[in-house]
Amino acid sequence: LSAPGGVSLVVPQPNINATVAQNILLSVEYSCRGVATIEWKHVSSWGTTKIVEWKSGNYVNISTVYKDRVTTFENGSIQLLNVGMRDAGYYFITVTEEYGTNIYGTIIVNVYEIIYEDLHFVAVLLAFLAAVSAILICFMWLCNKSLHLFQKKMTHKLTESTTEEIELDTIEC
Repeated sequence: LSAPGGVSLVVPQPNINATVAQNILLSVEYSCRGVATIEWKHVSSWGTTKIVEWKSGNYVNISTVYKDRVTTFENGSIQLLNVGMRDAGYYFITVTEEYGTNIYGTIIVNVYEIIYEDLHFVAVLLAFLAAVSAILICFMWLCNKSLHLFQKKMTHKLTESTTEEIELDTIEC
């Protein structure tokens, strides 16, 4: 973008996707003939917040909300550290030349949350199912062994009792 008066502003990445706790760079490049004042604002559903304002080569005035989270660069860019869900929204930069000429730029930031709880739930569920299936397999093996032992005993008793009956029958005759 270029304004009549010699101020120009380039926003190379107008859309930024980030995840919670990530650091993001709101990259711009401006040029002007004289001394410029750079101002960044954040607009979201929570309202409008002035982030930072500075004059090239002079003071930097960072909002108390962003005091420990913003780094400024001479080209007009800022870096936001440790972004959260509230950092999603529109970021407006205004570059004002000392003679009063303004130029504006916008960057849209989308912040996404990584849901580890879902992955944790799936992992715990799979571990639980594996443990239950291992217990059931052991129980089935024990039942099978017990059944074989019981069948062996019954077969052995049956053979003893039939031989006794045969012996008794022959004696009675």
